[in-house]
Amino acid sequence: MNGIVTPDQIREIAYAFQESRVLLTAFELDIFSVLDGHMLTADEVAKKISADTRASERLMNALCGMGLLRKVKGKFYNTETASKYLVKGKPEFMGGLFHTNNLWDTWSYLTESVITGTSTKGDQNKKERENWVESFIAAMHYRGTKQAKLIAMMIDLKDVKKVLDVGGGSGAFSMGFVERKPEIHAVVFDLPHVIPITKKYVEQAGFSDKFSYVKGNYLKDDFGSGYDLILLSAIVHINSYEENKNLIKKCAGALNPKGIIVINDFVMSEDRTEPYQGALFALNMLVGTACGDTYTEAEMREWFASAGIKKVERKSTSFGTNLMVGYYPDENKK
Repeated sequence: MNGIVTPDQIREIAYAFQESRVLLTAFELDIFSVLDGHMLTADEVAKKISADTRASERLMNALCGMGLLRKVKGKFYNTETASKYLVKGKPEFMGGLFHTNNLWDTWSYLTESVITGTSTKGDQNKKERENWVESFIAAMHYRGTKQAKLIAMMIDLKDVKKVLDVGGGSGAFSMGFVERKPEIHAVVFDLPHVIPITKKYVEQAGFSDKFSYVKGNYLKDDFGSGYDLILLSAIVHINSYEENKNLIKKCAGALNPKGIIVINDFVMSEDRTEPYQGALFALNMLVGTACGDTYTEAEMREWFASAGIKKVERKSTSFGTNLMVGYYPDENKK
């Protein structure tokens, strides 16, 4: 994000929240699903979503301007794009927007979080609110399924038989490993209220016989041992620097000789301004967690070094994050 030179560009950024809120409100009210396959008046839509007719029409008029709805002779209908991505039950449904809608609440407290240095809404990751957890994992799964195949190809799985997916959520990345190498057995470690959701995704994918599960808190509870690869995807940004340092040590202790630890996350430049999405995500962690952040390559290498891992490779993905791959030496297990 650069090259801002005019007042109009500044205003465009300042008012960007308006289109965001229009989309999220329509998504929250399920307007796109109501309109799927139909042409309906504002009154007909309002009755189906239990809302005010005039207000519903104004909202849908704005959606027409955004290119998500069309209006002909007073009746509204979805564009092809809205029908494909914003209707529940469709294969490409962007269910992760439920999580984006939740983020609206925490980001509304950014000013307070900058003043206090932490989330003023409470740590979302420690709240067992069913709706929040379901929508969060849906968002991660939607993104993860698109990334998992690439990551599985970027890692040498030749000697990998057992994988530990720490904070694995839906298990999307572990499924990517299993798809690439069916001999792999994956263990998903996550909170007790998450594991039942994980099992649903794994069962739907037909991988139940390839997975097992451990319930616990990855900062406190034991991982066991005997793993060839431990994955930390979208995990380190939730924790403080010291928590991650201890987490990498615990992962190293659970590895077989010559095992691998893989971090998949934003890797920030030393001045922390790039990548831009990572700089924004640091604020997302500020408003949503107690001590989360995005970290630099040097910091991640320090975590590995403190665990006795000297060989570390950085690999760029095509979706904004990077892999930091640490190779645990054989001699450390003697």
